Amino acid sequence: MRLSDVPGLTQMALALALTASFLPAAGAQEAGAQAIERRVNELLGQMTLEEKIGQLNLVSHGPPLRWEDISEGKAGALLNFNSAQDVARAQALARQSRLKIPPLFGLDVLHGFRTQFPLPLGEAAAFSPRVSRLASEWAAKEAAYVGVNWTFAPMADLSRDSRWGRIVEGFGEDPTLGAAVTAARVEGFRKGGLAAAAKHFAGYGAPQGGRDYDTTYIPRAEMYDTYLPPFRAAVEAGTASFMAAFNALNGEPSTANPWLLTDVLRTQWGFDGFVTSDWVGIGELINHGIAADGAEAARKAILAGVDMDMMGQLYIKHLPDEVRAGRVPESVIDESVRRVLRTKFRMGLFDRPDIDPSRLDTAFPSPESRQAAREVARETFVLLQNRDDVLPVPSSVRSIAVVGPLADAPHDQMGPHAARGHKEDSVTILEGIRRRAQPAGLSVRHAPVCDLFCRNTDGLPAALEAARQSDFVIAVFGEPQELSGEAASRAHMELSGKQIEVLEELAKTGKPIALVIMGGRPQILGPVAERIPSILMAWYPGTETGPAVADVLFGDVSPSGKLPVTWPRATGQLPLYYNRLPTGRPTLPNNRFTLNYIDEAITPLYPFGWGLSYTQFAYSDVRMGQKQLDEGQILEVSVNVKNTGAREGQEVVQLYTRDPVASRSRPLRELKAFEKIALKPGETKQVTLRVPVESLGFHLDDGTYLVEAGAIQVFVGGSALADPVGEAEILKTFRIPPMERRASASTSVAQ
Repeated sequence: MRLSDVPGLTQMALALALTASFLPAAGAQEAGAQAIERRVNELLGQMTLEEKIGQLNLVSHGPPLRWEDISEGKAGALLNFNSAQDVARAQALARQSRLKIPPLFGLDVLHGFRTQFPLPLGEAAAFSPRVSRLASEWAAKEAAYVGVNWTFAPMADLSRDSRWGRIVEGFGEDPTLGAAVTAARVEGFRKGGLAAAAKHFAGYGAPQGGRDYDTTYIPRAEMYDTYLPPFRAAVEAGTASFMAAFNALNGEPSTANPWLLTDVLRTQWGFDGFVTSDWVGIGELINHGIAADGAEAARKAILAGVDMDMMGQLYIKHLPDEVRAGRVPESVIDESVRRVLRTKFRMGLFDRPDIDPSRLDTAFPSPESRQAAREVARETFVLLQNRDDVLPVPSSVRSIAVVGPLADAPHDQMGPHAARGHKEDSVTILEGIRRRAQPAGLSVRHAPVCDLFCRNTDGLPAALEAARQSDFVIAVFGEPQELSGEAASRAHMELSGKQIEVLEELAKTGKPIALVIMGGRPQILGPVAERIPSILMAWYPGTETGPAVADVLFGDVSPSGKLPVTWPRATGQLPLYYNRLPTGRPTLPNNRFTLNYIDEAITPLYPFGWGLSYTQFAYSDVRMGQKQLDEGQILEVSVNVKNTGAREGQEVVQLYTRDPVASRSRPLRELKAFEKIALKPGETKQVTLRVPVESLGFHLDDGTYLVEAGAIQVFVGGSALADPVGEAEILKTFRIPPMERRASASTSVAQ
């Protein structure tokens, strides 16, 4: 299919070609930056105080927005405008304003616009920045087609606690994986025509008890080492903006936290874009107990470094009086406005024609976007277990029972924050299986068993009868969309309702069963892990769920996803993560007085990085290029990986390190590099993973980065249980002050 075959797509391609990059080409970067600064300063010099503050006001479609606010210069950015007609109307009003400053149009384009791709946590399971760039570029192209130019994504919040519902929007528990995927998504959004807003800055993913919006307590050294690397990767990838987090960090709300917003983000990292609050986040400073009223909240936020007020109306109400009273210097306002204008000039908004109001998002999903969504989705599925090689569905099977309410749930398979996703566009798992089964002459029976929450088992007898009459059972259970995402924290992580009871009864039929889990996080499987031989984690796969799942179930594609988060045995293990610190009493069997539970194993059900294939991989001939490392050098590890099975497959080769003796306790293992490779049966590839010696250190609380002399243990394999392969010796200790450290390519990733 050609672009010209769909109305408006040729114009979209042209517009994106003109604006896909918001930064000047390398050769002209300095001159381009100087030209932008000149234009910013010229425009700023013409602005009244009220017009300046108007640029810092971010208002959603609908009340309290008055359309005349746009023509009066009182709204610098708009959100939840998702039709070309409304965008064009707002752009026309902006051109009627005195200074004709174009607004930003922001939207939560997290994992697709009209065509839905897998949720970010599932996307991270692909362990492939290439896949992440592809998915975010498609999402951006569709959104930009109707005039959206700014997305409140990626969510770079690292989380180690599956009780937190928003874990589904991030990239899991590991800073190296999180940084790689965050950077790839920023790049993909930009290439597709959207400016990014990395969120939520910072520490939002570690709330007490997994309770969304609750406070977080994270030592500063841990912030630097674990929670900040994905955000720093966003800066280096060119994110246009940041969004401040709702939470208080160590007692200081992120929306009024100068250490985060000024010291780290601007001074240490050199970020010169702008920061927006989250939804009414500035007003919530009153609830946090650090502001008595809206005026004080606005003053504390702007002085800390929040440039834009999202839906609070506090800046536009109070900052003029705060400036005139001398409580907020006008120079602070000027700097915030300068950051906003600089971003708009970089995006080319002043020179871009207004959107064509005849464009409709019904141009999507297109055949190309559907194919991309299908390809991305099947990269994300994680085969957790496959005893007796139950999957793929054997060729001898002539009839299949598809059991479970989520097999035919077109709305729920899109997951939360589905932008302009329409359930009518979705191909369900049931439909995907039927399409795949029909040419092969297989009969397919469907038995929903229960409602989405499985609150009763009225349909169980019919489901059991369907299973008995079939050769093979595919059970589809998990979390309906309502149980995942923002404000969906869970105290009980078991499969909800009566799902476990249903699955145990299905197992008693003696039929081969494959369980497909749909959801936004690991769930407690209990006896299901023992009773059901094959389990595939599908996350929320999006529009093309059915074809992608069928591709994997029937063996047209081998599963290749790896867990981006540790899968617990019990809720009481949370938070649970692989890169924990050692203890003075390491776990010993039959010794009560070591690290242990008395009522559950200490180990996870499935470790970080875990994921099976329909083939097998063997690692051999590990070589370390240099065993003694000095400043500026690279730890280089080569390994041969062979596909020893009969099917083509992909493997994620993972390199972990450990600093066993240091001036402070260091994690038992840390992922430092990974690469995803494809291998045909019998094929061997040599993979070389590289880690700069500067990436083998850790931070102190003041932000100083320390690399200490001594031995570094190295592990290579297909999960966090990777095998030890040797040691490298760092020859000398060196310190890098916070303002001097700049990131280097510390991760080998699949491109």
